[in-house]
Amino acid sequence: MKLTDVLPLEAWKELEDEIFNRSGLQASVFDVDGIRITDTKRFANRLCPVIKADDRGQSYICAVAHMNLANQARDTRKPVIGECDAGLSKMVVPIFVDEEFLGTAGGCGLLLDDGEVDSFMLNKTLDLPEEKTEELAEGIVSLSTAQMEDLADFISDWLQQHLPASK
Repeated sequence: MKLTDVLPLEAWKELEDEIFNRSGLQASVFDVDGIRITDTKRFANRLCPVIKADDRGQSYICAVAHMNLANQARDTRKPVIGECDAGLSKMVVPIFVDEEFLGTAGGCGLLLDDGEVDSFMLNKTLDLPEEKTEELAEGIVSLSTAQMEDLADFISDWLQQHLPASK
């Protein structure tokens, strides 16, 4: 079963819109393989498009963070909040229908609590000069863990209201 078997793509886009509007996070719905199911792109900051435009950033930062958190969410059946190696927030909520894990919904790209962007890591991974990283990271907003938990609760409630009831 796929996510689009239980809800139309438009419904998943509406969830992404609502996540973005509530938080400013780059919202995404991912399938079990960690592939985004929509083509909506609203970055939470100016740094993420640079990271994602580089295959190394996509592979060694974004994909790794997503798969780690998605696996935790699948195993615990609970939302997971963390950070990618660049120091930016990442939150995923598992999507289950009956006992089948179909993917995750969540967002990324803001700072978590008093976190900060890891300019050194981005320089080593992407050859991105620290000065350029600092320039792109300027103005990235922070969300508290409590705000992320509230957003995860909203997503969980949305999923419960929109997905087929368990048998």
